[in-house]
Amino acid sequence: MRYQSQRIAQIPPYMFAEFNKKKRMMQEAGVDVIDLGIGDPDLPTPQHITDKLAEELAYPENFKYPSFIGCLDFRKAVAEFYKREFNVDVDPETEVLALIGSKEGLAHLVPTVIDPGEVVLAPDPGYPPYRMAISLAGGQLYTMPLLQEYNFEPQFQNIPETIANQAKLMFLNYPGNPTAATVDTNFFRQAVAFAEKHQIVIAHDAAYNMVTFGDYRAPSILQVDGAKKVAVEFGSLSKTYSMTGWRIGYVVGNKEVIKALSIYKSNTDTGQFTPIQKAAAYALTGSQGCVKANNEVYAERMKSMTTALKAIGVKTEETRGTFFIWAPVPDGYTSAEFANRVLEKTGVIITPGDAFGTHGEGYFRLSLSVPTDRLTEAIHRMKKELTIITN
Repeated sequence: MRYQSQRIAQIPPYMFAEFNKKKRMMQEAGVDVIDLGIGDPDLPTPQHITDKLAEELAYPENFKYPSFIGCLDFRKAVAEFYKREFNVDVDPETEVLALIGSKEGLAHLVPTVIDPGEVVLAPDPGYPPYRMAISLAGGQLYTMPLLQEYNFEPQFQNIPETIANQAKLMFLNYPGNPTAATVDTNFFRQAVAFAEKHQIVIAHDAAYNMVTFGDYRAPSILQVDGAKKVAVEFGSLSKTYSMTGWRIGYVVGNKEVIKALSIYKSNTDTGQFTPIQKAAAYALTGSQGCVKANNEVYAERMKSMTTALKAIGVKTEETRGTFFIWAPVPDGYTSAEFANRVLEKTGVIITPGDAFGTHGEGYFRLSLSVPTDRLTEAIHRMKKELTIITN
């Protein structure tokens, strides 16, 4: 008897599930493992947001089936957030849809937009669920290489005209995971022009749009004239407000795409728990001092870790967004070899770059979303045990 489809059989295990399995085995063997592999914020959800959740739990009407498209309070809050942060007007009735985390929305978008056999453009290296969603929907993946010499931006002019004309959907992601690359609105203008020319829907994954440092502020693709004709933008409260486990996000932009996605979602899942939506609305519209405070913590951690990496011979610089460091492995190592060496010598987990695509080979990703004392310990171990890699 066959228990899974061929489509599921060809999907490899989710990489972070595999890392967690290896982590548990090492811990059971007595190793003090420090996990810098996954981006799950250690900083707590701000108190005023959790207080709002507790308040909303007191109302029995909040325990009924939630709306498939999201409660109006949340959709209005997203619209207010876009006006305040980007000076972009979005209609909460037709241009905003609530999601059970942006990952869910991104995965559901693929079968919403494409039919089996149609082409989807995705960055390489990139967030693995893009590739998996394309495969599960029966789409054809065409990867757009992200190279350091081009600021990890896809070069649209290098996409063959035949591929561009066949493509129905394109994923973008800035600030980027895993590369931590940042862009300005000029890049989005190029993307929108390319998409308009070839009639491609853009799905911009902006999960890290508020995790930025210094004077840099990540733009929205919707700030570009004409973007709503071709683009939707996915946002999440996970990283901005340390709400990963709450599973709440949104998509904004082209109303036809959002309407189609709402039809797919209404037939495959339900809305997020209403008290979570209302607490999330409060997060978006309330005091943003917590966002600034968290970013200051990540910026200080980044400074410390980049200094430590340079001391052991890794060429890297501080980034302007995300809480990731994307750096080249030292000469003489593959990504996997270096990640294994770091783990064996220090008990520190980092993610090999090829886990994010073939063009990630030669790099590794390191997350700063662990308590500062544990990050300091990881730095100490790496300085002590890994200086030999430059000899």
